[in-house]
Amino acid sequence: MEPIKITGRNTMFTEPMGRDYDLNIGLIAGGQYNYVIDTGLGSGSVEPLIDYIGNNGKPTIVINTHAHWDHIWGNWVFKDSIIIAHAFCRELIHRHWDEALQEFSDSIDGEVRKSLPNLVFEDLLYFPDDGVMIFHTPGHSIDCISIFDEVDKVMYAGDNIGDTAEAIVPFLATSPEIFRGTIDKYRRYDFDVCISGHNKPQGKNVLDLMDAALDECWKKQIEEFGMPE
Repeated sequence: MEPIKITGRNTMFTEPMGRDYDLNIGLIAGGQYNYVIDTGLGSGSVEPLIDYIGNNGKPTIVINTHAHWDHIWGNWVFKDSIIIAHAFCRELIHRHWDEALQEFSDSIDGEVRKSLPNLVFEDLLYFPDDGVMIFHTPGHSIDCISIFDEVDKVMYAGDNIGDTAEAIVPFLATSPEIFRGTIDKYRRYDFDVCISGHNKPQGKNVLDLMDAALDECWKKQIEEFGMPE
């Protein structure tokens, strides 16, 4: 997993995950903290990031963008750090841990242990000394959150962006109305680059692309999978 420098203090670590897409883990090197965005498939996913950080003297804060297994299995490596997530996220991880581990065990990278977020919120968290804002952005799932580095103008949207260029609208476990509200929320932020959980970095025009394709993609999702529970 090679580090990809996005801006002066933002680095993306990409691990091959499927035939058509990758898995991205983010790092914001703030002045006060190292902010790790998602922890991937286990200890193996985060080892390159830990080596990259080295001993820089700053504590690490982990942020889970949502509860899905491919974003949280490496949490335990940071069990002594603050692990931030939406309140719904902690509940969902706890509820679905065993079934996800059984169903997707072939994807484990390294060692996996259950480690829940230890700092949860509902609407917004802000770290003013580092210019890092964390806020609720339901869409792909009800617990999705996003992270904005207002210093380098980088947005981390988790899986609220589809996995490939051809499927830029994500699978929605909420509704198009909720997701369109989240798209509108993203528009209020002055970002230049958007990093997602699986796709390549995008510009702010990704919001227009998703907005334009949303209704048709939702129709196809319902035809193929039915209404989300």
